[in-house]
Amino acid sequence: MEPSTPTKNKYSDPRAKLAELIRTKVPDYEAAPTPGEAVDRDRQLVNSGSLSENELLSFYAEAYGLERSDEEEISTPDPYPGGKLDFFNTNLCLPFEWDDEKILFLVSDPYRIDQLAFLVRKNWHTGSAFRLVRRSLLERLISQMQNQEREEEEQAIDTEDENALRSMAGEARIVRLVNDIFNQAIELGASDIHIEPGEENVSIRCRIDGVLSEILSCPLNQFPAIASRIKLLGGLNIAESRLPQDGRTNVRLGKMELDMRISTIPILTGESIVLRLLNQESISFDLKQLGMSPEHLAQFEKLIQIPHGIILVVGPTGSGKTTTLYSVISQLNDRRKKIITIEDPVEYKTEGLCQVQVNPKIGVTFAAGLRSIVRQDPDIILVGEIRDRETADIAINAALTGHLVLSTLHTNDAVGAVTRLLDMGVENFLVSSALFGVLSQRLVRKICPECHGHTQQDGVKCRRCNGTGYKGRSGIFELLILNDEIRSAVNRNASSSELEAIAVKHGMITLKQDGEAKVAAGVTTEEELRRSTAEL
Repeated sequence: MEPSTPTKNKYSDPRAKLAELIRTKVPDYEAAPTPGEAVDRDRQLVNSGSLSENELLSFYAEAYGLERSDEEEISTPDPYPGGKLDFFNTNLCLPFEWDDEKILFLVSDPYRIDQLAFLVRKNWHTGSAFRLVRRSLLERLISQMQNQEREEEEQAIDTEDENALRSMAGEARIVRLVNDIFNQAIELGASDIHIEPGEENVSIRCRIDGVLSEILSCPLNQFPAIASRIKLLGGLNIAESRLPQDGRTNVRLGKMELDMRISTIPILTGESIVLRLLNQESISFDLKQLGMSPEHLAQFEKLIQIPHGIILVVGPTGSGKTTTLYSVISQLNDRRKKIITIEDPVEYKTEGLCQVQVNPKIGVTFAAGLRSIVRQDPDIILVGEIRDRETADIAINAALTGHLVLSTLHTNDAVGAVTRLLDMGVENFLVSSALFGVLSQRLVRKICPECHGHTQQDGVKCRRCNGTGYKGRSGIFELLILNDEIRSAVNRNASSSELEAIAVKHGMITLKQDGEAKVAAGVTTEEELRRSTAEL
Protein backbone atom coordinates (compact mmCIF):
# COMPACT_ATOMS: atom_id res chain seq x y z
CA MET A 1 0.00 0.00 0.00
CA GLU A 2 1.50 3.32 -1.12
CA PRO A 3 1.71 6.10 1.46
CA SER A 4 -0.72 8.93 0.69
CA THR A 5 0.17 11.56 3.25
CA PRO A 6 -0.01 15.26 2.35
CA THR A 7 3.05 16.75 0.63
CA LYS A 8 4.49 20.18 1.44
CA ASN A 9 3.90 23.17 -0.83
CA LYS A 10 5.06 26.80 -0.83
CA TYR A 11 2.10 27.88 1.27
CA SER A 12 2.45 27.55 5.04
CA ASP A 13 -1.33 27.30 5.18
CA PRO A 14 -2.75 25.20 2.34
CA ARG A 15 -6.13 26.92 2.85
CA ALA A 16 -4.61 30.05 1.28
CA LYS A 17 -3.56 28.03 -1.78
CA LEU A 18 -7.00 26.45 -1.96
CA ALA A 19 -8.70 29.85 -1.75
CA GLU A 20 -6.50 31.11 -4.59
CA LEU A 21 -7.41 28.11 -6.77
CA ILE A 22 -11.13 28.38 -6.08
CA ARG A 23 -11.10 32.11 -6.85
CA THR A 24 -10.11 31.26 -10.42
CA LYS A 25 -13.68 29.99 -10.72
CA VAL A 26 -15.46 31.89 -7.93
CA PRO A 27 -13.87 35.36 -7.62
CA ASP A 28 -15.51 36.32 -4.31
CA TYR A 29 -14.56 33.10 -2.47
CA GLU A 30 -13.11 33.54 1.02
CA ALA A 31 -11.65 30.79 3.20
CA ALA A 32 -13.95 29.78 6.08
CA PRO A 33 -12.63 30.04 9.65
CA THR A 34 -13.51 26.47 10.75
CA PRO A 35 -13.40 23.06 9.03
CA GLY A 36 -17.16 22.59 9.43
CA GLU A 37 -17.94 25.96 7.87
CA ALA A 38 -15.44 25.28 5.09
CA VAL A 39 -17.16 22.00 4.20
CA ASP A 40 -20.59 23.67 4.18
CA ARG A 41 -19.33 26.56 2.02
CA ASP A 42 -17.71 24.20 -0.49
CA ARG A 43 -20.90 22.11 -0.70
CA GLN A 44 -22.88 25.24 -1.48
CA LEU A 45 -20.49 25.99 -4.37
CA VAL A 46 -21.13 22.53 -5.80
CA ASN A 47 -24.89 22.61 -5.18
CA SER A 48 -25.18 26.02 -6.84
CA GLY A 49 -23.23 24.85 -9.88
CA SER A 50 -20.34 27.28 -9.31
CA LEU A 51 -17.94 24.31 -9.16
CA SER A 52 -18.23 20.67 -10.13
CA GLU A 53 -17.29 17.97 -7.63
CA ASN A 54 -14.34 16.99 -9.79
CA GLU A 55 -13.05 20.58 -10.02
CA LEU A 56 -13.27 20.99 -6.24
CA LEU A 57 -11.49 17.67 -5.71
CA SER A 58 -8.66 18.71 -8.05
CA PHE A 59 -8.22 21.94 -6.09
CA TYR A 60 -8.12 19.98 -2.81
CA ALA A 61 -5.47 17.64 -4.23
CA GLU A 62 -3.26 20.47 -5.49
CA ALA A 63 -3.55 22.66 -2.38
CA TYR A 64 -3.04 19.88 0.17
CA GLY A 65 -0.78 17.55 -1.79
CA LEU A 66 -3.20 14.63 -1.61
CA GLU A 67 -3.78 11.90 -4.19
CA ARG A 68 -7.11 11.28 -5.88
CA SER A 69 -8.39 7.72 -6.12
CA ASP A 70 -9.30 6.11 -9.41
CA GLU A 71 -13.04 5.88 -8.77
CA GLU A 72 -13.59 3.27 -11.49
CA GLU A 73 -11.61 0.81 -9.40
CA ILE A 74 -13.55 1.50 -6.20
CA SER A 75 -16.25 -0.88 -4.99
CA THR A 76 -17.85 -1.25 -1.57
CA PRO A 77 -14.92 -2.17 0.73
CA ASP A 78 -14.98 -4.85 3.39
CA PRO A 79 -15.73 -3.65 6.93
CA TYR A 80 -12.63 -2.72 8.87
CA PRO A 81 -12.19 -5.11 11.83
CA GLY A 82 -13.11 -3.34 15.03
CA GLY A 83 -14.32 -0.23 13.21
CA LYS A 84 -17.70 1.36 13.87
CA LEU A 85 -19.74 2.69 10.95
CA ASP A 86 -21.01 5.49 13.20
CA PHE A 87 -17.42 6.76 13.50
CA PHE A 88 -16.84 6.66 9.74
CA ASN A 89 -20.21 8.28 9.03
CA THR A 90 -19.61 11.07 11.54
CA ASN A 91 -16.11 11.79 10.21
CA LEU A 92 -17.04 11.11 6.58
CA CYS A 93 -14.19 8.70 5.92
CA LEU A 94 -13.95 5.03 5.03
CA PRO A 95 -11.10 2.51 5.47
CA PHE A 96 -10.30 1.20 2.00
CA GLU A 97 -7.06 -0.75 2.44
CA TRP A 98 -4.98 -1.60 5.47
CA ASP A 99 -1.88 -3.49 6.61
CA ASP A 100 0.12 -3.80 9.83
CA GLU A 101 1.46 -0.25 9.55
CA LYS A 102 -1.40 1.98 8.44
CA ILE A 103 -5.00 2.35 7.24
CA LEU A 104 -5.70 4.02 3.89
CA PHE A 105 -8.84 6.14 4.22
CA LEU A 106 -11.06 7.54 1.49
CA VAL A 107 -12.01 11.13 2.35
CA SER A 108 -13.96 13.81 0.49
CA ASP A 109 -12.27 16.91 1.94
CA PRO A 110 -8.85 17.67 3.47
CA TYR A 111 -9.90 19.90 6.35
CA ARG A 112 -9.85 17.38 9.21
CA ILE A 113 -7.24 14.83 8.19
CA ASP A 114 -4.87 15.86 11.01
CA GLN A 115 -7.62 15.33 13.56
CA LEU A 116 -8.60 12.06 11.90
CA ALA A 117 -4.97 10.83 11.95
CA PHE A 118 -4.88 11.56 15.69
CA LEU A 119 -8.14 9.63 16.31
CA VAL A 120 -6.92 6.66 14.28
CA ARG A 121 -3.66 6.52 16.25
CA LYS A 122 -5.62 6.76 19.52
CA ASN A 123 -8.31 4.18 18.67
CA TRP A 124 -6.44 1.60 16.60
CA HIS A 125 -2.77 2.31 17.41
CA THR A 126 -1.77 2.51 13.77
CA GLY A 127 -0.78 5.05 11.16
CA SER A 128 -3.05 6.53 8.50
CA ALA A 129 -3.00 7.72 4.89
CA PHE A 130 -5.65 9.48 2.83
CA ARG A 131 -6.96 9.62 -0.73
CA LEU A 132 -9.62 11.94 -2.09
CA VAL A 133 -12.91 10.84 -3.67
CA ARG A 134 -16.06 12.75 -4.53
CA ARG A 135 -18.34 13.32 -1.55
CA SER A 136 -21.34 11.80 -3.36
CA LEU A 137 -19.41 8.56 -3.99
CA LEU A 138 -18.11 8.38 -0.41
CA GLU A 139 -21.60 8.90 1.03
CA ARG A 140 -22.94 6.20 -1.30
CA LEU A 141 -20.25 3.71 -0.18
CA ILE A 142 -20.96 4.40 3.50
CA SER A 143 -24.70 4.09 2.85
CA GLN A 144 -24.19 0.72 1.14
CA MET A 145 -22.23 -0.56 4.12
CA GLN A 146 -24.94 0.72 6.49
CA ASN A 147 -27.58 -1.10 4.45
CA GLN A 148 -25.59 -4.33 4.68
CA GLU A 149 -25.30 -3.88 8.43
CA ARG A 150 -29.03 -3.16 8.79
CA GLU A 151 -29.96 -6.21 6.71
CA GLU A 152 -27.88 -8.38 9.02
CA GLU A 153 -29.59 -6.78 12.04
CA GLU A 154 -33.03 -7.29 10.52
CA GLN A 155 -32.26 -10.94 9.77
CA ALA A 156 -31.21 -11.31 13.40
CA ILE A 157 -34.46 -9.67 14.49
CA ASP A 158 -36.48 -12.05 12.30
CA THR A 159 -35.12 -14.95 14.32
CA GLU A 160 -36.04 -13.33 17.63
CA ASP A 161 -39.14 -14.41 19.51
CA GLU A 162 -42.06 -12.25 20.59
CA ASN A 163 -40.41 -11.49 23.92
CA ALA A 164 -37.46 -9.88 22.15
CA LEU A 165 -39.81 -7.69 20.10
CA ARG A 166 -41.63 -6.67 23.27
CA SER A 167 -38.32 -5.81 24.88
CA MET A 168 -37.33 -3.63 21.90
CA ALA A 169 -40.72 -1.89 21.94
CA GLY A 170 -40.31 -1.09 25.63
CA GLU A 171 -36.93 0.59 25.32
CA ALA A 172 -37.07 4.15 26.65
CA ARG A 173 -35.68 5.68 23.44
CA ILE A 174 -38.38 3.97 21.32
CA VAL A 175 -41.16 4.97 23.72
CA ARG A 176 -39.92 8.57 23.58
CA LEU A 177 -39.62 8.49 19.79
CA VAL A 178 -43.17 7.21 19.28
CA ASN A 179 -44.55 9.72 21.79
CA ASP A 180 -42.64 12.50 20.03
CA ILE A 181 -44.24 11.47 16.75
CA PHE A 182 -47.70 11.65 18.35
CA ASN A 183 -46.97 15.02 19.96
CA GLN A 184 -45.67 16.51 16.71
CA ALA A 185 -48.72 15.25 14.85
CA ILE A 186 -51.07 16.80 17.40
CA GLU A 187 -49.17 20.09 17.43
CA LEU A 188 -49.43 20.28 13.63
CA GLY A 189 -53.15 19.39 13.67
CA ALA A 190 -52.63 16.18 11.69
CA SER A 191 -55.49 13.80 10.93
CA ASP A 192 -53.27 10.81 10.06
CA ILE A 193 -49.73 9.54 10.63
CA HIS A 194 -48.07 7.42 7.93
CA ILE A 195 -45.03 5.32 8.93
CA GLU A 196 -43.36 3.79 5.88
CA PRO A 197 -40.06 1.87 5.74
CA GLY A 198 -38.12 2.51 2.53
CA GLU A 199 -34.89 1.12 1.11
CA GLU A 200 -32.66 3.19 3.40
CA ASN A 201 -34.77 4.83 6.12
CA VAL A 202 -38.20 5.12 7.71
CA SER A 203 -40.32 8.04 6.53
CA ILE A 204 -42.86 9.45 8.97
CA ARG A 205 -45.42 11.71 7.31
CA CYS A 206 -48.49 13.49 8.61
CA ARG A 207 -51.63 14.48 6.74
CA ILE A 208 -52.11 18.14 7.64
CA ASP A 209 -55.15 19.93 6.22
CA GLY A 210 -55.51 17.09 3.71
CA VAL A 211 -51.91 17.13 2.42
CA LEU A 212 -49.10 14.73 3.41
CA SER A 213 -45.87 16.24 4.73
CA GLU A 214 -42.78 14.45 6.11
CA ILE A 215 -42.04 15.36 9.71
CA LEU A 216 -39.28 12.87 10.49
CA SER A 217 -36.91 10.35 8.94
CA CYS A 218 -35.11 7.77 11.05
CA PRO A 219 -32.76 4.80 10.45
CA LEU A 220 -34.33 1.72 8.93
CA ASN A 221 -33.07 -0.51 11.74
CA GLN A 222 -35.42 1.28 14.16
CA PHE A 223 -38.54 0.22 12.26
CA PRO A 224 -39.12 -3.20 13.97
CA ALA A 225 -39.07 -1.51 17.38
CA ILE A 226 -41.33 1.36 16.25
CA ALA A 227 -43.78 -1.06 14.62
CA SER A 228 -43.81 -3.31 17.70
CA ARG A 229 -44.44 -0.32 19.99
CA ILE A 230 -47.42 0.83 17.94
CA LYS A 231 -48.80 -2.71 17.62
CA LEU A 232 -48.59 -3.16 21.39
CA LEU A 233 -50.51 0.08 21.89
CA GLY A 234 -53.22 -1.09 19.49
CA GLY A 235 -53.46 -4.63 20.82
CA LEU A 236 -52.17 -6.13 17.57
CA ASN A 237 -50.01 -9.21 17.08
CA ILE A 238 -46.44 -7.88 17.20
CA ALA A 239 -44.99 -11.09 15.76
CA GLU A 240 -47.19 -10.89 12.63
CA SER A 241 -45.92 -8.75 9.75
CA ARG A 242 -47.17 -10.75 6.75
CA LEU A 243 -50.88 -10.05 7.11
CA PRO A 244 -52.89 -6.80 7.37
CA GLN A 245 -54.02 -5.89 10.88
CA ASP A 246 -56.42 -3.31 12.31
CA GLY A 247 -56.82 -2.01 15.84
CA ARG A 248 -57.92 0.91 17.95
CA THR A 249 -56.57 2.37 21.16
CA ASN A 250 -56.59 5.36 23.50
CA VAL A 251 -53.26 6.95 24.34
CA ARG A 252 -52.82 9.52 27.10
CA LEU A 253 -50.26 12.22 26.34
CA GLY A 254 -49.97 14.49 29.33
CA LYS A 255 -53.48 15.69 30.13
CA MET A 256 -54.84 14.82 26.69
CA GLU A 257 -56.38 11.54 25.60
CA LEU A 258 -55.86 10.56 21.97
CA ASP A 259 -58.13 8.05 20.25
CA MET A 260 -56.28 6.27 17.42
CA ARG A 261 -57.28 3.82 14.71
CA ILE A 262 -54.33 1.70 13.56
CA SER A 263 -53.97 -0.10 10.22
CA THR A 264 -51.01 -2.14 8.98
CA ILE A 265 -50.40 -3.79 5.61
CA PRO A 266 -47.38 -5.75 4.38
CA ILE A 267 -45.32 -3.99 1.67
CA LEU A 268 -42.09 -4.92 -0.13
CA THR A 269 -39.91 -3.03 2.34
CA GLY A 270 -41.71 -4.17 5.51
CA GLU A 271 -45.06 -2.83 6.69
CA SER A 272 -46.96 0.38 6.05
CA ILE A 273 -48.54 1.66 9.27
CA VAL A 274 -51.24 4.32 9.21
CA LEU A 275 -52.74 5.85 12.34
CA ARG A 276 -55.95 7.87 12.14
CA LEU A 277 -55.99 10.39 14.98
CA LEU A 278 -59.35 11.02 16.58
CA ASN A 279 -58.69 13.62 19.24
CA GLN A 280 -62.02 13.49 21.06
CA GLU A 281 -61.24 16.57 23.18
CA SER A 282 -60.64 18.82 20.17
CA ILE A 283 -63.64 17.65 18.13
CA SER A 284 -66.46 20.14 17.72
CA PHE A 285 -69.50 19.27 15.64
CA ASP A 286 -71.16 22.54 14.77
CA LEU A 287 -72.82 23.32 11.44
CA LYS A 288 -71.89 26.97 11.88
CA GLN A 289 -68.17 26.07 11.91
CA LEU A 290 -68.09 24.13 8.63
CA GLY A 291 -67.70 27.18 6.41
CA MET A 292 -71.19 27.36 4.94
CA SER A 293 -72.32 30.72 3.60
CA PRO A 294 -75.27 32.27 5.48
CA GLU A 295 -77.53 31.30 2.56
CA HIS A 296 -76.38 27.67 2.52
CA LEU A 297 -76.58 27.41 6.31
CA ALA A 298 -80.16 28.73 6.42
CA GLN A 299 -81.28 26.37 3.65
CA PHE A 300 -79.55 23.34 5.17
CA GLU A 301 -80.79 23.96 8.71
CA LYS A 302 -84.33 24.14 7.34
CA LEU A 303 -83.78 20.94 5.32
CA ILE A 304 -82.65 18.82 8.28
CA GLN A 305 -85.85 19.63 10.19
CA ILE A 306 -87.91 17.36 7.91
CA PRO A 307 -89.47 14.52 9.96
CA HIS A 308 -88.82 11.80 7.37
CA GLY A 309 -87.00 11.31 4.09
CA ILE A 310 -83.40 10.91 2.93
CA ILE A 311 -80.70 13.58 3.07
CA LEU A 312 -77.39 12.69 1.43
CA VAL A 313 -73.94 14.22 1.85
CA VAL A 314 -71.69 13.45 -1.11
CA GLY A 315 -68.07 13.95 -2.12
CA PRO A 316 -64.80 12.01 -2.44
CA THR A 317 -62.97 10.36 0.46
CA GLY A 318 -61.59 12.95 2.86
CA SER A 319 -64.02 15.71 1.92
CA GLY A 320 -65.50 16.02 5.43
CA LYS A 321 -68.76 14.12 4.92
CA THR A 322 -68.66 12.38 8.30
CA THR A 323 -67.98 15.66 10.12
CA THR A 324 -70.98 17.25 8.40
CA LEU A 325 -73.27 14.32 9.27
CA TYR A 326 -72.18 14.37 12.92
CA SER A 327 -72.74 18.11 13.00
CA VAL A 328 -76.31 17.44 11.84
CA ILE A 329 -76.74 14.71 14.46
CA SER A 330 -75.33 17.01 17.15
CA GLN A 331 -77.91 19.66 16.30
CA LEU A 332 -80.79 17.17 16.22
CA ASN A 333 -79.73 15.23 19.34
CA ASP A 334 -82.09 16.78 21.89
CA ARG A 335 -82.57 13.54 23.90
CA ARG A 336 -86.18 13.33 22.73
CA LYS A 337 -85.30 11.32 19.63
CA LYS A 338 -83.95 7.82 19.17
CA ILE A 339 -80.86 8.16 16.96
CA ILE A 340 -79.06 5.06 15.69
CA THR A 341 -75.96 5.00 13.48
CA ILE A 342 -74.37 2.17 11.52
CA GLU A 343 -70.83 2.94 10.43
CA ASP A 344 -67.65 1.35 9.10
CA PRO A 345 -65.90 2.16 11.33
CA VAL A 346 -67.47 4.14 14.17
CA GLU A 347 -65.09 7.12 14.27
CA TYR A 348 -66.59 9.35 16.97
CA LYS A 349 -68.11 7.92 20.11
CA THR A 350 -70.99 10.24 21.02
CA GLU A 351 -73.27 10.40 24.05
CA GLY A 352 -76.96 9.90 23.36
CA LEU A 353 -76.49 7.80 20.21
CA CYS A 354 -76.78 4.08 19.63
CA GLN A 355 -73.78 3.35 17.40
CA VAL A 356 -73.40 0.10 15.48
CA GLN A 357 -70.09 -1.08 14.01
CA VAL A 358 -70.23 -2.88 10.66
CA ASN A 359 -68.64 -6.35 10.89
CA PRO A 360 -69.00 -8.36 7.67
CA LYS A 361 -67.16 -11.34 9.23
CA ILE A 362 -70.20 -12.08 11.38
CA GLY A 363 -72.81 -10.88 8.88
CA VAL A 364 -73.28 -7.31 10.16
CA THR A 365 -73.24 -5.48 6.82
CA PHE A 366 -74.78 -2.07 6.17
CA ALA A 367 -77.87 -3.75 4.75
CA ALA A 368 -78.25 -6.36 7.51
CA GLY A 369 -77.57 -3.83 10.25
CA LEU A 370 -79.97 -1.30 8.75
CA ARG A 371 -82.70 -3.93 8.52
CA SER A 372 -82.34 -4.58 12.27
CA ILE A 373 -82.09 -0.89 13.14
CA VAL A 374 -85.49 -0.18 11.58
CA ARG A 375 -87.02 -2.55 14.15
CA GLN A 376 -85.51 -0.50 17.00
CA ASP A 377 -88.11 2.30 16.73
CA PRO A 378 -85.62 4.99 15.65
CA ASP A 379 -86.47 8.57 14.75
CA ILE A 380 -83.21 9.26 12.94
CA ILE A 381 -80.89 6.76 11.23
CA LEU A 382 -77.37 7.55 10.10
CA VAL A 383 -75.99 5.10 7.54
CA GLY A 384 -72.25 5.53 7.04
CA GLU A 385 -72.49 4.90 3.29
CA ILE A 386 -74.99 3.57 0.77
CA ARG A 387 -72.85 1.13 -1.20
CA ASP A 388 -75.30 -1.20 -2.92
CA ARG A 389 -78.88 -1.73 -4.09
CA GLU A 390 -79.94 -3.65 -1.00
CA THR A 391 -78.80 -0.91 1.39
CA ALA A 392 -80.39 1.75 -0.84
CA ASP A 393 -83.73 -0.08 -0.90
CA ILE A 394 -83.86 -0.49 2.88
CA ALA A 395 -82.84 3.15 3.45
CA ILE A 396 -85.53 4.40 1.07
CA ASN A 397 -88.15 2.16 2.64
CA ALA A 398 -87.19 3.50 6.09
CA ALA A 399 -87.45 7.07 4.79
CA LEU A 400 -90.90 6.42 3.30
CA THR A 401 -92.17 4.87 6.54
CA GLY A 402 -91.49 7.80 8.85
CA HIS A 403 -87.75 7.94 9.53
CA LEU A 404 -85.17 10.61 8.77
CA VAL A 405 -82.26 8.85 7.06
CA LEU A 406 -78.85 10.51 6.73
CA SER A 407 -76.16 8.92 4.61
CA THR A 408 -73.28 9.46 2.17
CA LEU A 409 -72.44 8.58 -1.41
CA HIS A 410 -69.23 8.90 -3.42
CA THR A 411 -70.25 11.20 -6.25
CA ASN A 412 -68.66 14.32 -7.71
CA ASP A 413 -71.65 16.64 -7.41
CA ALA A 414 -75.14 16.87 -5.95
CA VAL A 415 -77.14 15.74 -9.00
CA GLY A 416 -74.72 12.83 -9.35
CA ALA A 417 -76.31 11.33 -6.23
CA VAL A 418 -79.62 10.99 -8.07
CA THR A 419 -78.09 9.19 -11.05
CA ARG A 420 -75.99 7.02 -8.71
CA LEU A 421 -79.12 5.73 -6.94
CA LEU A 422 -80.78 5.09 -10.28
CA ASP A 423 -77.68 3.24 -11.51
CA MET A 424 -77.93 1.00 -8.44
CA GLY A 425 -81.34 -0.08 -9.71
CA VAL A 426 -83.60 1.98 -7.44
CA GLU A 427 -86.85 2.93 -9.17
CA ASN A 428 -87.20 6.56 -10.29
CA PHE A 429 -90.42 7.16 -8.37
CA LEU A 430 -88.84 5.87 -5.14
CA VAL A 431 -85.87 8.22 -5.51
CA SER A 432 -88.11 11.21 -6.26
CA SER A 433 -90.40 10.37 -3.32
CA ALA A 434 -87.78 9.61 -0.65
CA LEU A 435 -84.89 11.99 -1.47
CA PHE A 436 -85.30 15.51 -0.10
CA GLY A 437 -81.83 17.02 -0.42
CA VAL A 438 -78.21 16.41 -1.38
CA LEU A 439 -75.25 18.37 0.00
CA SER A 440 -72.09 18.07 -2.09
CA GLN A 441 -68.88 19.29 -0.50
CA ARG A 442 -65.11 19.60 -0.70
CA LEU A 443 -62.51 20.89 1.73
CA VAL A 444 -60.12 23.72 0.85
CA ARG A 445 -57.17 24.85 2.94
CA LYS A 446 -57.57 28.32 4.43
CA ILE A 447 -54.93 31.01 4.04
CA CYS A 448 -52.80 31.19 7.19
CA PRO A 449 -54.02 34.09 9.36
CA GLU A 450 -50.50 34.65 10.69
CA CYS A 451 -48.42 34.96 7.51
CA HIS A 452 -51.34 35.46 5.09
CA GLY A 453 -49.86 32.92 2.70
CA HIS A 454 -46.39 34.50 2.51
CA THR A 455 -44.87 31.62 4.60
CA GLN A 456 -41.84 33.72 5.69
CA GLN A 457 -41.77 36.31 8.47
CA ASP A 458 -38.54 38.30 8.70
CA GLY A 459 -36.83 35.48 6.81
CA VAL A 460 -38.12 32.81 9.25
CA LYS A 461 -40.58 30.09 8.26
CA CYS A 462 -44.05 30.78 9.68
CA ARG A 463 -44.52 28.56 12.72
CA ARG A 464 -48.32 28.79 12.65
CA CYS A 465 -48.61 27.03 9.28
CA ASN A 466 -45.18 25.31 9.22
CA GLY A 467 -44.28 27.31 6.12
CA THR A 468 -47.15 25.99 3.95
CA GLY A 469 -49.10 29.26 3.76
CA TYR A 470 -52.28 27.47 4.86
CA LYS A 471 -53.78 26.71 8.28
CA GLY A 472 -57.07 24.93 8.84
CA ARG A 473 -59.75 24.04 6.30
CA SER A 474 -63.14 25.25 5.20
CA GLY A 475 -65.86 23.50 3.29
CA ILE A 476 -67.21 24.58 -0.07
CA PHE A 477 -70.74 23.42 -0.73
CA GLU A 478 -73.45 22.76 -3.29
CA LEU A 479 -76.96 22.14 -1.96
CA LEU A 480 -79.58 20.45 -4.13
CA ILE A 481 -83.09 20.68 -2.68
CA LEU A 482 -85.63 18.57 -4.54
CA ASN A 483 -88.70 20.56 -5.55
CA ASP A 484 -91.67 19.51 -7.70
CA GLU A 485 -89.94 20.33 -11.00
CA ILE A 486 -86.83 18.33 -10.10
CA ARG A 487 -88.94 15.40 -8.85
CA SER A 488 -90.83 15.40 -12.12
CA ALA A 489 -87.56 15.43 -14.04
CA VAL A 490 -86.26 12.47 -11.97
CA ASN A 491 -89.46 10.53 -12.72
CA ARG A 492 -89.00 10.99 -16.48
CA ASN A 493 -85.34 9.96 -16.21
CA ALA A 494 -83.87 13.36 -17.09
CA SER A 495 -80.09 13.60 -17.56
CA SER A 496 -77.70 14.96 -14.92
CA SER A 497 -77.09 18.10 -16.95
CA GLU A 498 -80.83 18.79 -17.15
CA LEU A 499 -81.28 18.20 -13.42
CA GLU A 500 -78.43 20.62 -12.69
CA ALA A 501 -79.88 23.24 -15.05
CA ILE A 502 -83.24 23.06 -13.26
CA ALA A 503 -81.55 23.30 -9.85
CA VAL A 504 -79.44 26.30 -10.91
CA LYS A 505 -82.57 27.97 -12.32
CA HIS A 506 -84.10 27.63 -8.85
CA GLY A 507 -81.07 29.23 -7.22
CA MET A 508 -78.63 26.37 -6.53
CA ILE A 509 -75.07 27.67 -6.02
CA THR A 510 -72.56 25.25 -7.53
CA LEU A 511 -69.42 24.03 -5.80
CA LYS A 512 -67.18 26.15 -8.01
CA GLN A 513 -69.32 29.24 -7.46
CA ASP A 514 -69.18 28.78 -3.70
CA GLY A 515 -65.41 28.22 -3.93
CA GLU A 516 -64.91 31.33 -6.06
CA ALA A 517 -66.82 33.34 -3.46
CA LYS A 518 -64.42 32.09 -0.76
CA VAL A 519 -61.43 33.03 -2.93
CA ALA A 520 -62.88 36.52 -3.39
CA ALA A 521 -63.42 36.78 0.38
CA GLY A 522 -59.75 35.89 1.05
CA VAL A 523 -60.56 32.57 2.72
CA THR A 524 -58.55 30.43 0.28
CA THR A 525 -56.63 30.72 -2.98
CA GLU A 526 -57.36 30.03 -6.65
CA GLU A 527 -54.67 27.35 -6.64
CA GLU A 528 -56.22 25.57 -3.66
CA LEU A 529 -59.68 25.75 -5.22
CA ARG A 530 -58.36 24.17 -8.42
CA ARG A 531 -56.70 21.40 -6.43
CA SER A 532 -59.89 20.64 -4.54
CA THR A 533 -62.23 20.69 -7.55
CA ALA A 534 -59.90 19.26 -10.21
CA GLU A 535 -62.32 16.47 -11.18
CA LEU A 536 -65.31 18.75 -11.76
